[in-house]
Formats: sequence, C-alpha cells, structure tokens
Amino acid sequence: MKPLLRIFIFAAFACFTPLCSAHAVVTEYSLKIKPIHANQADIVELSFNSRIELGLSRVFLVRKGDSLESLPLSTGGKKGQIVVQIPALDPGDYALKLKVFAADGHLTEDVIHFSVTQ
Repeated sequence: MKPLLRIFIFAAFACFTPLCSAHAVVTEYSLKIKPIHANQADIVELSFNSRIELGLSRVFLVRKGDSLESLPLSTGGKKGQIVVQIPALDPGDYALKLKVFAADGHLTEDVIHFSVTQ
C-alpha cells in the first residue's frame, strides 16, 4: 500500500472515532450532595457526558423486594442533563435503575443506590 494512502486511511479513522464511540455515562448526580428526605417528594438531577434521547430513556425506582416503579423524566437546564421526579418515600434503602439512550443510539444501563433519611 502506498504511504500516502495509509496516512489518509489513518487520518480518516482518527477523525471519525469520536463520532462512533459514545455511551451515555453518568458524570454527576444530585444525590451526592443533596440527600432525599423521608415523606417529601423531590427531584434528582442526572448529568451525562452526551445528549440523551429522553423519549426512549427510562428511570425506575427500585424498592425493597426489587419492585420497580417508572418515574417521570424531564430535560434539565444543561446539555446531557435529565431531571427525575421522586415520590415521597419512607426511610430506607432504594435505587434508581437507569436505561438511558444517548443521542447516537447507544443504550446505557446503570444503578445508583441511595438511602432516604428522616
């Protein structure tokens, strides 16, 4: 293969690799700095490293006994941010199960554990 052709192929792959590789990864979430208090509805903000397809994404509340409840979502104030509506909860341990689609179509699943305090 000619050296010029090799350079062209390498440059093409180098330029397009960032466009081809992007799963939505949680970079920040408000539960780290603001806990959920018992018997009060609240919100959780989730920030991702890429834009999110809100209509294709789901967040579930996982309660004791692994029962799942789908939670309402809305877009946040920043790119790649979603807001999850949390219902009033009793004290205890819970989790948010995420099934999030990045704008490029990649599905990411994650679980965030948290506790509800008095």
